[in-house]
Amino acid sequence: MRTDIFARLDREPEPPKIEIPRMSRTRLALFGGTSAFYAAIVVAVLASTWLVSLDWKLMLFRPYEQWPEQHAFLDYFVVLGQRGPTAVMVAAWLGWRSWRQHTLRPLLALGAALLMLNLSVGAVKIGLGRLGPHYATEIGSAEMFAGGDIFPSGHTANAVVTWGILAYLATTPRARRYLSALSAVVSLGVGLTTVYLGTHWLSDVLLGWAAGLLVLLALPWCEPLIGRAEVWILGLRDRWRSRRVLTPSRPVAAGGPRPGGGAPRGSRPQPEGGAPHEPVAVTGTATRPSGSAATTRTATHTSPRAHAMRSERSPVTPTGSRRPPHSRPVAGG
Repeated sequence: MRTDIFARLDREPEPPKIEIPRMSRTRLALFGGTSAFYAAIVVAVLASTWLVSLDWKLMLFRPYEQWPEQHAFLDYFVVLGQRGPTAVMVAAWLGWRSWRQHTLRPLLALGAALLMLNLSVGAVKIGLGRLGPHYATEIGSAEMFAGGDIFPSGHTANAVVTWGILAYLATTPRARRYLSALSAVVSLGVGLTTVYLGTHWLSDVLLGWAAGLLVLLALPWCEPLIGRAEVWILGLRDRWRSRRVLTPSRPVAAGGPRPGGGAPRGSRPQPEGGAPHEPVAVTGTATRPSGSAATTRTATHTSPRAHAMRSERSPVTPTGSRRPPHSRPVAGG
């Protein structure tokens, strides 16, 4: 039995017993509180309250000009909230988890979370149409319904969901605590980085945090659907594997029946409803001249079937001279 650290990379012999999170009262309370916070941010921006004034103050402060030495590093750090690269990294990790634990739940949970994120955040972005700080047209305006797609922050919401799904799928309390802290630090850092770079208002980041957290809190409602999808996919896999199993082939003797039920090559099909043709014995007399006398020989031929075609008859090569009788001289004259 291996005791080193690499033993944890081996596949588990049996699927572990994983406790699936349920929609508890605590989770319901958090979901309700986050939803209220989400609605308050939207109303505050639509009403052009103090939150919009704070957005403009931070925008005009231009943090990227105040601390330019951090610009290069934060340009790379903000990629941790970009949907494409983060989804590939997390999907690779969860794919290994799925293989090791004999279950598709980690990958299906990630797919469900990203689907809900794209639908919810995308719909609000398009519906509110807020312009970003670099495209603002009037100082002090909320820049709503102007054809933009900046509110809420997609980078921030994606960071919350993509890294938070690791904590959601953790199998031990200790791992869940560590991964929750990691996802919180990354999502907080990505959101503030977008404000530093001037690509998002502060209210965009606040709404992005709330949007991502709502997706994670709603995941237990998707668990029954995830379980049914896993059973369906595994059933498809089993049926596909069963079709690939080939039956063992047996050697066929010459002239014997074929595996497909066909008759031997060159044989004639039997008549329907009747017995097969029996061999027919044919007796004939053949005369061959030998010198001055003729020798009579009786030959018996056994035909394997009646009415054989000419192409199926066995060739017979006569013995003696091939010249016709009238062209040979007659002895005794």
